Amino acid sequence: MTNLREAPEWGAAAESRVTLERLLSVVGPGALELDTAPGGLAGAVAGVAVLDVLEPQFLPRELLLAVGVDAESAHAVDLLRRAGDAGVAGVVFGPGRSERAAKELRTVAEESGTAVLSRTAWCTWAQLVGLLRAGLAAAGAPPVPATRGLVPGDLNGLADAVAVLVGGAVTIEDTESRVLAYSSTEENVDEIRRLTILGRRVPPWRVAAMREAGFFRALWGTDDVLHRRAQDEIPERLVGAVRAGGEVLGSIWVAAVAGRPLPPGASEALRAATHTAAAHLLHARTRGADDRLAEDAARALMEGRGSPEVLAERASLPAREPCAVLAVGLGSGTHGDDDLPRLHALLALRCAVFGHRAVVVPAGGRILVLVSRLDENPRRSREQLARLGEALARELSSTTDAPVRVGLGDVAPGPAQAAESRRSAELALKALTRTAGPRTVARAEDVADTVGIMAVVEALGAVTLPPGTSVARLAAFDAEHGGSRLVPSLRAYLDHFGDVTAASRVLAVHPNSLRHRLRRITEVSGLDLDDSGARLLAELQLRLLDPGDGTGSGPAPRQ
Repeated sequence: MTNLREAPEWGAAAESRVTLERLLSVVGPGALELDTAPGGLAGAVAGVAVLDVLEPQFLPRELLLAVGVDAESAHAVDLLRRAGDAGVAGVVFGPGRSERAAKELRTVAEESGTAVLSRTAWCTWAQLVGLLRAGLAAAGAPPVPATRGLVPGDLNGLADAVAVLVGGAVTIEDTESRVLAYSSTEENVDEIRRLTILGRRVPPWRVAAMREAGFFRALWGTDDVLHRRAQDEIPERLVGAVRAGGEVLGSIWVAAVAGRPLPPGASEALRAATHTAAAHLLHARTRGADDRLAEDAARALMEGRGSPEVLAERASLPAREPCAVLAVGLGSGTHGDDDLPRLHALLALRCAVFGHRAVVVPAGGRILVLVSRLDENPRRSREQLARLGEALARELSSTTDAPVRVGLGDVAPGPAQAAESRRSAELALKALTRTAGPRTVARAEDVADTVGIMAVVEALGAVTLPPGTSVARLAAFDAEHGGSRLVPSLRAYLDHFGDVTAASRVLAVHPNSLRHRLRRITEVSGLDLDDSGARLLAELQLRLLDPGDGTGSGPAPRQ
């Protein structure tokens, strides 16, 4: 067995600091996929080992790469059991196993407490060894304070954060001098920086000159930040190599702006930033076109477009196994679209912990999750989905400090029916959001009354009501008299079943004031509050007037 911790840069500090969750977030989904983690993601990963099939060894907290082991074989099952007995952090198998084999491995993993992972088809074992080695080194590096909270792989955000730290304009480049990201600090940009950003790479003549001068040999061969003084029209510059586990990933360049020199601490700040940047460059490297292809295919499935068989294959979903859609939304608060990338990553990882294959798709302020690997028994699959939804709502609410609600779609027999599951999930989420109650997870049938009211109100939006209804007269009176609040008063009274005390508490007025308003309501509108039919029409029209009151939706009726 080859133990990668024997490399000199493999320090003990990484053993106590790096968790499985942190390592997966750094390496990214393009190289490694989590199948199941029965012990959770908080377990430490001390190193990486490649299995020697002739002399197998199992060390605690190692990530074991099962090179040459057929995941369909009894050998794989035995290997996983022995790994669990030894306290191995996880076992990585190759890609392309059947669902039957995957289920058997998940069952053994549950018994042994060992995580099961898969190498993706587009990442070789040799590449994975290098990525994990670099990932462990990068994951163990403490983040620069200004970069805390950045989503893994957010290189533009990283460039802006580093620009603030070093007081200059920043570009992040790969080893071929191609621009991966640049800061938004663009005052008095020098000509080389302008050409570099416009062309998305350093001009070829400039690269050739630096190569001839031996610049790249110096840069890739040192951990120090290199400094070049200002020359004529070219401002002062700093550059530092980004590396992890001995692998060079790219570089960060800093240019002075507006004729100002870089501050005295800029070199030290850049040196610290290059360590933090390693995790982001690794993640960005492994998240590529394959993930976007899967996301686009899942979106098409949930919209009912295209061939289900072809799209399921592109999304790496079983074409003839149960699936369902979760609709996830943030409630009102101080959080906005900036939370969506973070939620995207957390959702994918948490679904994998529960043993499900999931494709996460942002969808206009909410997130849709297409979940597969559900039990074929309808009752058990519904229970699986409910447990997953409750766990996601609980964990994501805690992570984002905002109320996260999850609508559970109906379990579909296969991806071909994913659009129907999406519609029911979105209905459930819409009902949860509109009622704004303590409940955070539901199916459409669990909130059927609210869903029904929404459907009725939406249908009534196309109905032409006769002019001069009671609510129409009240709305006109309130519009003509700026201080009048007869419509909200009637709504509160009806919502509380005629309980004047409870309604006045909501309106923050004295009960006698509300009683006076009720008399005024009957005088202005002619509404007979003792007539059940009149009350029903008034309630429906009030919902049409204010679709955001908790249950209604749709346009105002024509009169």
